[in-house]
Amino acid sequence: MNGIIDTHAHLDEIESLEAVMAQAKAAGVVAIIAVGQDLASNKKTLEIAAKYPGFVYPALGYHPWNIKEPEIAANLDFIRSNISKAVAIGEVGLDYHKRVRAVADKDLQKRVLAEVLQIAKEHNKPALIHSRYAWRDAFDMVKGAGITKAVFHWYTGTSSVLRDIIDGGYYISVTPAVEYHEEHRRAVKETPLGQLLLETDSPVTYARGREGEFKATPAEAVRSLKGAAALKGLSEGEAAKATTENAVQLFNLDIK
Repeated sequence: MNGIIDTHAHLDEIESLEAVMAQAKAAGVVAIIAVGQDLASNKKTLEIAAKYPGFVYPALGYHPWNIKEPEIAANLDFIRSNISKAVAIGEVGLDYHKRVRAVADKDLQKRVLAEVLQIAKEHNKPALIHSRYAWRDAFDMVKGAGITKAVFHWYTGTSSVLRDIIDGGYYISVTPAVEYHEEHRRAVKETPLGQLLLETDSPVTYARGREGEFKATPAEAVRSLKGAAALKGLSEGEAAKATTENAVQLFNLDIK
């Protein structure tokens, strides 16, 4: 098996999806983990995965940016009811940026995260963790919930938490920000190859306000690969083989 896997993309937010999928395949992407963020997003993510079987694999989640008290029960019920269709729980986590806390305070975020982590544990699904400015709390909740499989996506946090992530056997994912973001570059460099994955977080905008700013699609997983290979002192082929094997094993993917 050759090719790379984008382990974190918001396909429900991408326009001209058919063209974007074709571009990804042409770039060597052999699978995409499509992540959900709330009830509407989870529903659409399942629809997209059904349209691209064997290429798009769904994860069902509840992003801290999207938490709204009146919708919590319905989304958690939907995740529980459809968990057999998902390869992971995600995107979930904590975000302590002041704009996010103004909408969903720390206690509410932690309550929702505890619920979705319990679903992940009960069904032995990997958890895809958002942890901006909440790295220690997010790690402690994942570890405390007894989660054995987790990805700390686009990690830019402290080395002390990163060491705990590595010692816990968890993964971090490499984004195209590896081209310029020093904290992310440090995390990629310090994480063993066997615990690295590739992702794009499409359709996020990278290098915002810098020269070379671009809006990601899954084809940009190649940029994540190139950055990881350079930092690890590997050929792109070696990095692709390792990260793809990691993803296939973690998500139990059936890729030929």
